[in-house]
Amino acid sequence: MAELTYRDAVAAGIAQEMERDERVVFLGEDVAAAGGVFKATVGLLDKFGPKRVRDCPISEQAILGAAMGAAMTGLRPIAEIMFSDFLAVCWDIVANEIAKSRYMTNGQISLPLVIRTANGAGSRFGAQHSQAVENWAMMIPGIKVVAPAFPADVKGLLAAAVRDPDPVLFFEQKSLYSMKGEVPDGEYVDELGKAKVLRHGKDCTIVALASMVHKSLDAAVILEKEHGIACTVIDLRSLVPLDTQTILGEVGKTGRLFTVEENPRLCGWGAEIVSIVAEECFWNLDAPIMRITTPHVPLPSADLLEDNTIPSVARIVREIREKMDY
Repeated sequence: MAELTYRDAVAAGIAQEMERDERVVFLGEDVAAAGGVFKATVGLLDKFGPKRVRDCPISEQAILGAAMGAAMTGLRPIAEIMFSDFLAVCWDIVANEIAKSRYMTNGQISLPLVIRTANGAGSRFGAQHSQAVENWAMMIPGIKVVAPAFPADVKGLLAAAVRDPDPVLFFEQKSLYSMKGEVPDGEYVDELGKAKVLRHGKDCTIVALASMVHKSLDAAVILEKEHGIACTVIDLRSLVPLDTQTILGEVGKTGRLFTVEENPRLCGWGAEIVSIVAEECFWNLDAPIMRITTPHVPLPSADLLEDNTIPSVARIVREIREKMDY
């Protein structure tokens, strides 16, 4: 095991797959010579050369159009969209072309490509560069959606995404890039669509994604130590495929469910999980399901305002403690 930062795990996962398969190419804005604006792809140009690691113009449509064409003709591209907010610029290519081509050609065309992007708040970039938009992608049939919380998951899930025959949107939470963690040495491939239970507790189940996983774990420690509330914490890791078996199994044990979501409340991914649990696990519930989310507002850039908009450890503790009295 090596200790890597979240950003170094990105480069490790890409390098592993480029070494394994010469069809894997990497393209995006400032990803080659500059090593990425978040320094998550440093060293790839030197290792694999400009033919396979390519800087592109400032055009999200050009980047994904090229990646789609490359995938259609036998390559396995990884394309970077610098900020997930910019997916809005090229959403037609993602939602109407990449997501639907395999279906509309009756399987004659497959698109084994990965779209990497920096997602979410915590870096004070303001309303147009800080959105958590994974729920945008979750609603589109034909796309797999992954959002890792730990460096090891970054490497393993990125490798799995590259090897998948379908398009995968890979959301990297930008405030986690400097986080360190143990990452397996050598070739490491994880499994898409498999959640992880990171902590077991008898009183309630918390379901979280990306940076909210870490806040939920911290909140769970406080809840047990100060309030005697033992929480199960589930890291979803991917939204499509969604590991409903793990969610339903753990909610069935505790009888209470809390989702912790960075995305705005309206139509967030937690709403889909609440719907599934209410339908499949209703008689196991001891209380109404609670969603802890960002309110339906554009994110401010001021540090104090941003911190008070997205779910915090203190807010998670407070809301779970209050609802446990139900």
